[in-house]
Amino acid sequence: MTNHPDFTVLFQLNGFISHRKISCMKPILVILLLSLHLFLFAQKEPIKFEPGKISNGGVFGLTISPDGNTALWVESKGGRDTLVIKESHKINGVWQQPMIASFSTTTAAWKDVDPIFSPDGEQVLFQSTRTVPDKPNRTGFDIWAVNRTATGWSAPYHLGNTINTDISESFASITTAGHIYFMKENQNKKGNSDIYVSRWVNGAYQTSENIGMPVNTIDHRESNPFIAADESFLLYFSSDPKGLGEVDLYISFNTHGKWTTPKNLGSPINSSMVEFCPFYHAKEKRLYFARQDRSGTRMKEDLYYIEFDPEKFRD
Repeated sequence: MTNHPDFTVLFQLNGFISHRKISCMKPILVILLLSLHLFLFAQKEPIKFEPGKISNGGVFGLTISPDGNTALWVESKGGRDTLVIKESHKINGVWQQPMIASFSTTTAAWKDVDPIFSPDGEQVLFQSTRTVPDKPNRTGFDIWAVNRTATGWSAPYHLGNTINTDISESFASITTAGHIYFMKENQNKKGNSDIYVSRWVNGAYQTSENIGMPVNTIDHRESNPFIAADESFLLYFSSDPKGLGEVDLYISFNTHGKWTTPKNLGSPINSSMVEFCPFYHAKEKRLYFARQDRSGTRMKEDLYYIEFDPEKFRD
């Protein structure tokens, strides 16, 4: 048998550089080491979520159940004329073929957006332009919800006209205590939109409050608030021009009841494109978000994820 000379493979693991002499007689080991090297470095860049099957160039607003087995998102087809909530289930580690969620529309009779699971996974909040009870002339988005049942989802129900108003409310997320953070358009259009909270007190939602500065600003849009289950931090987007793109993702921490100065999540999460719809999965320790490319005639929108530790952004 012909002898093959040894060669040196250079690879890096967790920041430590090592050299290993690996015989050419062991090509499988070489391939495994190189694959591990590429895998570790790939984690530093956002990864497209289920390309082709779910991320198809026309989706945003992903949420995943706490157990990691149910996904909901918005199918946009690159526009805003038709917005439908889709659903998929993970079986034996494989995401199944998407279908329209039972509580959404199959005929595009209205628009449904921004599903987000509650921390216990038993409720999903979403926003819809469907007809509101006792408010037939309301045309904007209102906050609705469904509950998980033994056979699927309950009938959708409106969260009432204290938290909802004639002004659009959207991207609602909920804490363990039941407080709901959401985006609301400003009546005077100054800054376009801000982040509000409606607190759950004595079994009822209270009149919403603007969470104020430093999260909300006078001149920029703040929207898509994802609140941590324990209300310890807030992820959202801002149109602050000091960011990397038209819209970037930011984080602010709740310190003794006051929000800290927001921090831009930076590259590689933010880019020259539009990043929006953040969702943090506590069990997976992943940040999911949507990225939008407006360079074509219609928007290209896909879902991404990246390993994420919120505490790295805390002062």
